[in-house]
Amino acid sequence: MTTEFDEIEWLRRNNAAWRLLRADHAALVVSFLGRVFVEENVRSISGVELTARLEDELFALNERLGAGTFPRAAKAYLDDWSQPEVGWLRKYYPPDSDEVHFDATPAVERALSWVQSLQARSFVGTESRLNIVLELLRQMVYGAETDPDARLAELQARRDAIDAEIAKVRGGQVEVLDGAAQRDRYQQFVTTARGLLGDFREVEANFRALDRALREKIATWSGSKGELLDEVVGSRHAIADSDQGRSFHAFYDFLLSPQRQQEFSDLLARVQSLDVIGEVDPRMRRIHYDWLDAAERTQATVRLLSEQLRRFLDDQVWLENRRVMDLLRGIEAHALALRDQPTQGLVFELDAPAPQVVLPMERPLYRPRAKQALDSTVDTGETDIDVSRLFEQVHVDPVRLTDAVRAALRRSSQVSLPEVLADRPLEQGLAELVTYLSLRDPGFDVVFDEDRRDQVRWYDPDGRTRTALLPAVSFVRRVPALDGV
Repeated sequence: MTTEFDEIEWLRRNNAAWRLLRADHAALVVSFLGRVFVEENVRSISGVELTARLEDELFALNERLGAGTFPRAAKAYLDDWSQPEVGWLRKYYPPDSDEVHFDATPAVERALSWVQSLQARSFVGTESRLNIVLELLRQMVYGAETDPDARLAELQARRDAIDAEIAKVRGGQVEVLDGAAQRDRYQQFVTTARGLLGDFREVEANFRALDRALREKIATWSGSKGELLDEVVGSRHAIADSDQGRSFHAFYDFLLSPQRQQEFSDLLARVQSLDVIGEVDPRMRRIHYDWLDAAERTQATVRLLSEQLRRFLDDQVWLENRRVMDLLRGIEAHALALRDQPTQGLVFELDAPAPQVVLPMERPLYRPRAKQALDSTVDTGETDIDVSRLFEQVHVDPVRLTDAVRAALRRSSQVSLPEVLADRPLEQGLAELVTYLSLRDPGFDVVFDEDRRDQVRWYDPDGRTRTALLPAVSFVRRVPALDGV
């Protein structure tokens, strides 16, 4: 029992999923990250988009639970959740991109799965799981049998059972599953299908851990380069030939089979149409496409890691720059030694990421510009032109528009531009509309939604109707910030 106690105590202190469930704001982390990365099956999202979604979530929670319930900014929460010592988000830069992206770690999947297991279920089936257990045992025993006579006896028994069932159907005896058995199997299908998506994220994390171990070995290698290449290539083959690697590739080959995909789609559509199932899970309608996306994401990660490792080993000046390589290896070794230590206060400033070299001969020679002859004569012609419109100035008072928005926000915490214009129609046309879009006020924010469109109409001085189509614009009242965590 001492060993078990020590293992559990170590998990309580170091496991990221356990640490997530112990957090003060665990409900926010599990609900938000679970919805984005698990329910929507998002495998990579930009920092700007994730920050915006979290800001909306925090605004709604503070409105409902009271200002100051979650006082910190969305970016501050994301930075904390992606710290190595926290381990709930993976923060990284994709190739050929300078914008930070986020992905959930397997700890979020585990925590969400445990929380969902606590919810009461109106129906708990056991028959389907017993059938699965028996079928797995049958497959293992039959798959390990090497005696041809025993295999033939097993196949003969299966054929006899199938023949007996065919005879019953021909005689009109058709046995069907009742409603409870159907719901039991559908519940087991949903649980297994959702678990597969979580397994893909964990498989990807394991591949990254294996790649990280290889890089550590390369950074601390002291032998010849040929021995290093043999070690790395052998480790790569070991990864592909491992139980996890073979199982993943077998599952991926199954997903890529058009016949099996069509069979799965047909069976899934027929199951979803059964009345005895009741309310079906809408996510299950395209779960096999989510599997395929997650598997392709994992395959892309393996390809990217292999390409990065190849570039890491492609050193054509091993002997010429041996001193430089020794310095780099020393830096890498020190970085690995300091990896698990706190990084707060460790700041080093660089003047520039690379030196700027400007050679004198790169400057182009001076070329005098050719003078162009200008004809300043103006042909006014005989047409009379009314130039008074050139001197007409339209001044829109932004204070008046700000007062209109503030008056609308007294009735609601958020109003749209058409709602404001319903009370205060446009008087100065397009110039006034543009001024609305550029308002700046400490009491509210102007929010643009590119996914929706609004139409704004007004009448010009000649009485003609003008219409403008623009992104949906809303004015959101600001909540005063409070100190605290």
